[in-house]
Amino acid sequence: MIQDIQPHHYDNAYHPRAPRPGDRFFFYQGGETLLSKATGLPFTWEELPFASGEMPDYTYLFTIDQVGFFWLHTLPAGLEEAALPVKDAAFRTLQPGWLAFASITASQLHRWYQNNRFCGRCGAATEPDAVERAMRCPACGNLVYPTISPAVIVAVTHGDRLLLTKYSPKNRPGSTRNYALIAGFAEIGEPLEDTVRREVMEEVGLPVKNLRFYKSQPWSFSGCLLSGFYCDLDSEDETVTLQEDELGEGTWFDRAELPEGGSPISLTWEMIDRFRRGPV
Repeated sequence: MIQDIQPHHYDNAYHPRAPRPGDRFFFYQGGETLLSKATGLPFTWEELPFASGEMPDYTYLFTIDQVGFFWLHTLPAGLEEAALPVKDAAFRTLQPGWLAFASITASQLHRWYQNNRFCGRCGAATEPDAVERAMRCPACGNLVYPTISPAVIVAVTHGDRLLLTKYSPKNRPGSTRNYALIAGFAEIGEPLEDTVRREVMEEVGLPVKNLRFYKSQPWSFSGCLLSGFYCDLDSEDETVTLQEDELGEGTWFDRAELPEGGSPISLTWEMIDRFRRGPV
């Protein structure tokens, strides 16, 4: 999965420091990340004209191994021609994988910083906290931490059969090519196990039992923390009743006939492949 970057080590502890040689840098413009046009990767220290002037405003993000990653708030003069704008979707296939993970995680943090420039309680301008990764309001003391939305990925099984879905083309026209598992966000006051039962009932109209947690995954493309569950159909009736504004297809597949495709960076792909290889 995208976060599996061994032997590299991701350190998200908030110990901000100044940039130095060997670090990498992101710029953002119009909702896109600006990468180095020469390499297609985050800019290196050597590619930026630090020697010709003062370091622009920056925000420390995290470290991988000894490499610090930073958001530079302004693009240095003369660097426009060296910058390549890309959308977040490009990080699904970026290589090497550890820089793909760094890039999408940085993009999630950048969105959070941009969305919390002003206090949601009193409207005053916020500022980074000196101790924690948080935005603090100097006017009323409100403290805002990075937003992470809990969600579930659900593999519904019935013996040697697995239920796969596709999104509705009306709802998500760009997400209808590959099969997926049932997914959804947890509601306030709802345990994840109840989220599993509710999402399955809402999306395909089926009761489930024997919930088994499999694995979690940070999914910065949508700001989620995904929790994967396997569960069994609690009925002999496999009839699917689709939530048509969400899904365009819900189909049972025998283990030996599961379709190929999907992205190996995702928890969905790993869970489908795990079922393909035998009982779970």
